Amino acid sequence: MDNIILIEFIIYFVVIIAIGYMTSRTKMDHAVFLLGGKKLPGWVLAFSERATGESAWLLLGFTGFVFTTGLAGIWVAAGIALGIIFAWLFLARKFMRETDKHNVLTLPDYLAVKFGEKANLIRWIASILISCFFMFYVGAQLAGAGKLFLTTFEMNETVGVVLATIVVLAIAYFGGFLSVVWTDMIQSIMMLVTLCVLPIIALIYIGTHDLSISQSLVEAGESFNSWFGGATGFAIGVLFFNNFSWFFGYLGGQPQLSSRFMALKNEKEAKQGISVAIIWTIMAYTGAFLIGLAAIAMYSQGSFADVETILPHMILDLLPPWIAGLLLSGIMAAIITTANSQLMVVTSSVSEDIIHKTLGMNLTDKQLLSLSRIIVLVSGIIGMLIALTSDSLVYLVVSWAWAGVGCTLSPAILMTFFWKRYSGIGVVATIISGFVFTVLWISTPLDGIITSRFSTFFIAALFGIVFSLLFPDKKTAE
Repeated sequence: MDNIILIEFIIYFVVIIAIGYMTSRTKMDHAVFLLGGKKLPGWVLAFSERATGESAWLLLGFTGFVFTTGLAGIWVAAGIALGIIFAWLFLARKFMRETDKHNVLTLPDYLAVKFGEKANLIRWIASILISCFFMFYVGAQLAGAGKLFLTTFEMNETVGVVLATIVVLAIAYFGGFLSVVWTDMIQSIMMLVTLCVLPIIALIYIGTHDLSISQSLVEAGESFNSWFGGATGFAIGVLFFNNFSWFFGYLGGQPQLSSRFMALKNEKEAKQGISVAIIWTIMAYTGAFLIGLAAIAMYSQGSFADVETILPHMILDLLPPWIAGLLLSGIMAAIITTANSQLMVVTSSVSEDIIHKTLGMNLTDKQLLSLSRIIVLVSGIIGMLIALTSDSLVYLVVSWAWAGVGCTLSPAILMTFFWKRYSGIGVVATIISGFVFTVLWISTPLDGIITSRFSTFFIAALFGIVFSLLFPDKKTAE
């Protein structure tokens, strides 16, 4: 059985590396390497954005979360789905137009250009914020790969992490953004197939083995059968906001997602992307939620040393090897695509925002391209070391990165787009306060009461508003 699945994994790795290599044969310069040069169709960017946005945390983290919480896990899916839909409907075209207008390649550079008086300071702090959190984000994805190899082949997790790192680096190194997006598209489809096929198979199994999801929810614990986790009064609000709070990270502040909006060519491509992204989101989150509920009926609580391995266990238990290999490859696809995108964000922040723009090093385009590839390799190795030395859960690490980056930069983007009195000092205050309060919040018991994903967004927004009013830019002070 393992041999069949292993062969399918090998084929999958060879195919996506080959796709990455083929796309790298496009005429490559620094701008194309970092943002695709406006060469990509809208529907491809939508598939890529969705695969990048969900990662291993959807297939491993969220399904495990639903298994341990029951019906109340729906609010995580609701918050994320609404955030995705809002971003595509109201922000994607704005990003596209602003990118064309200001000729920028990265999110930090866009903020810097908009607030020129503090441009270099904004580039520095935004790049440091992104690099710090995203290195752990990459590590979380590679750790997820180790878990998958352990569950599937009983392979040492370290070997699994190293193999995944090699594949990630190969794709990103060859063709940069173009390679990542085209391989994302294939992998996004694989993820969707896994999330749609497995719940159908699981529900058939439950029906033919006289199992009951509703009865299993009652037996799992008193909170499992409640849409609000058995909470009452004020506790309902806390539970709702803690789970729903993923919404705030989707409002323009995730650079690995916003880069897909920035890469859109025109209005027609944007409309294609909107349709694909919304349909993908509804199908994927419905499937993931049903997988978590089905697992409650199939397995008793405490059956797994690590609940984030439920999905691969279900696949191996329910399906013949050749189908199991295809669906397990869908999990690996989620891991690879997100790790690739995180590496590209870190690379663009260092090479474009810091070395090229802030330090003003006089490098040729060819030198910048070579530098970006070196940064890809170095960043990937650092992410691998984090994965090998960290015991943090995929869901938890991604949650923290979501707060530290997404919920910090989202208010900065929203106010830049829609509030004319937002100032350069306000941007700096937003980013610094978001970074500091995320670190402080997750280091205290406060995070167990109100998640940092919620608190960071509003604290960062408050600091941005107050400091913009106290220290307006010259053009708004007149």
